[in-house]
Amino acid sequence: MPWLDWLSLFVRWFHVIAGVAWIGASFYFIWLDNNLRTPPKWKQDKGIKGDLWAIHGGGFYEVAKYAYGPEKMPETLHWFKWEAYTTWLSGFALLIIVYYFGASAYLIDPSVNAMTPTMAISLGLGLIFGGLALYELACRSPLAKYPLMFGICLVALICAVSYLSTQWFSGRGAYIHVGALIGTIMAGNVFFNIMPNQRKMVAAVADKQDIDPSWGAGAKLRSLHNNYFTLPLLFIMISNHYPMTYQHPQNYLVLIAIMVAAAWIRHFFNLRHVGTTKPSILVSGAIAMMAIALWVSWPQTSSAPVPVHTEAAAPSSKTTQVANKTDDATSIDENSAAQVSTSVTNERVANLIATHCVSCHSRTPTDDIFKVAPLGVVLDSWQDIERFAPQLVRRTTVTKDMPFLNKTNMTEEERQEIAQWFAQRQ
Repeated sequence: MPWLDWLSLFVRWFHVIAGVAWIGASFYFIWLDNNLRTPPKWKQDKGIKGDLWAIHGGGFYEVAKYAYGPEKMPETLHWFKWEAYTTWLSGFALLIIVYYFGASAYLIDPSVNAMTPTMAISLGLGLIFGGLALYELACRSPLAKYPLMFGICLVALICAVSYLSTQWFSGRGAYIHVGALIGTIMAGNVFFNIMPNQRKMVAAVADKQDIDPSWGAGAKLRSLHNNYFTLPLLFIMISNHYPMTYQHPQNYLVLIAIMVAAAWIRHFFNLRHVGTTKPSILVSGAIAMMAIALWVSWPQTSSAPVPVHTEAAAPSSKTTQVANKTDDATSIDENSAAQVSTSVTNERVANLIATHCVSCHSRTPTDDIFKVAPLGVVLDSWQDIERFAPQLVRRTTVTKDMPFLNKTNMTEEERQEIAQWFAQRQ
């Protein structure tokens, strides 16, 4: 459906723009708060707690933070909330468009867990909003008073979700659901805590009432959580371009390791903003990333056969494996001679795919460049072909950008055969 591709493009584009605005604002205010310095006496007499001077864009800026608030609320007060809200809304829309509308191709992997799209979507939503509920309960419980214990429990929650999602979904779908949970927690921090507490502070200042210190402390703590979540979330956002991560046999461990290393590296910059420089953190984070890359890229030595889920008998080669299909629901009506003469058989399509596609799109690629199936699309068995049939037909017969650079020389006649075969199925 070309319209769905265009919708996906525009929503993804907007999501990136909104995300840049949100993350940029988050990084800036964390940096700003950490770089405030004690102001001169005359500023302190006005209630200013900290100030900062900066130069940018050809001008000087003076920033001041009040201990309580201004004597009179300004007519224009800038709030920073829609960056978070639009990032989450566009991200959730993209999750629906790509992974829920295309659940059979991108969310469900029968070799991991065969389930219906309804079941897969229900589990995905349960992970996202169930995880959010657990996080909010923890933040509102006495556990929040013990930062170390709270941090351990939060890491345990993310690890548990990472493991469960890789046991339920395709690797790509699993990663994106972990990212969706983190993004939902971050947006929830803004919606459920940061904005309500800031509204209380504004109302108190306007009414000349005392400000409860817990309002500001709570908002600042949630902002700090979001700050450490940022780099892991950014990795997940781009991970679908790097199947060597989500297709690894221990993909959940790969995800956890990269998220921990990313948060550790972020810790270096947070300390640096308050005047503490610890190069050992940055160096150890870089070493950890290199170790992860080495582990993930290390050649697999297992000789165990790759399980292929197909109704056909066990093939003796990759070509016959793809070609061997006996499903009566899609077989040609042998009683119609005319249909036989004009129809494209499953066997013919399987042979075309084996010739032109499987060198890259396989659980064990033989291509000289692609050592892992691009985007996690594997076409080893007939079940795989049927799973990715709409995407396969669109990329080979509509956009015609596959095979990649047409390096296997698929002819126009062969593309038309694939298109005709797909039309027969409708």
